[in-house]
Amino acid sequence: MLLAQLSDPHIVQEGELLVGRIDTATFLREAVDHVNRLDPQPDLVLLTGDLVNEGLPNEYEHLRSLLEPLRAPYHLVPGNHDLTDELRSAFPGRVHGEPGGRADGVIEGPLRVVTLDSSRYPEPGGSLDPEQLEWLDRTLAAASEQPTVVAVHHPPFATGIKHMDTMGLDPASAAGLAAVIADHPQVERVLSGHLHRAISRRFAGTIALTAPGTAHAVQLDLGDGRAAWNHEPPAILLHLWTPEGGVVTHLEVIGDHDPVSFGF
Repeated sequence: MLLAQLSDPHIVQEGELLVGRIDTATFLREAVDHVNRLDPQPDLVLLTGDLVNEGLPNEYEHLRSLLEPLRAPYHLVPGNHDLTDELRSAFPGRVHGEPGGRADGVIEGPLRVVTLDSSRYPEPGGSLDPEQLEWLDRTLAAASEQPTVVAVHHPPFATGIKHMDTMGLDPASAAGLAAVIADHPQVERVLSGHLHRAISRRFAGTIALTAPGTAHAVQLDLGDGRAAWNHEPPAILLHLWTPEGGVVTHLEVIGDHDPVSFGF
């Protein structure tokens, strides 16, 4: 099974630019075109949050038109810039849960995908309720032999980018998530967004990682620098699961970079 992870497109209203200068719609259009050229095609495309910038209905309409050309099926996880009910209304069947509830759910397949809604709009940081963690524990226990990834927008670990770490998953939620994940060794990955960068860490007996953004990146600053965006080549993550090898994750830079075949 091939799972493509896209994250943090931050789509604004049609014809507008994010912060007056970033054309997030064009970047997402290029990401969709890139995914459509993949061979083999992904079995699922998972977008891990901050799908739009302000949770507005017309932003979600714009997002829907940009994702419509995707050849592969796709599913959406809310981020801190999203309003879960508005997102669910705009994308029926592509966001888990019922109106007024969290977007937690399961996508069955050779690689099982379990999604958690850590968004707490308008708060930039995320959290998981005790009820969500109890649900996750039951859900993982119900398929203990099934290879699984857990997807949540806010990463459950500190990255060293200090201004982003202050608005990650809150420590109690991260500890609670770690306790659940540690009891279920079939969890191959914990997938997140939010950081607009590819970052990985050992976590609760598995690997937790964040995906790069489809447009702008968070400036990599491991000191005390101010918050800043950076124009770096946007990218996606490809998670390939095989029965023999489990999950292997590749970072794929978006675009055509003129590959040249060579032999040995």
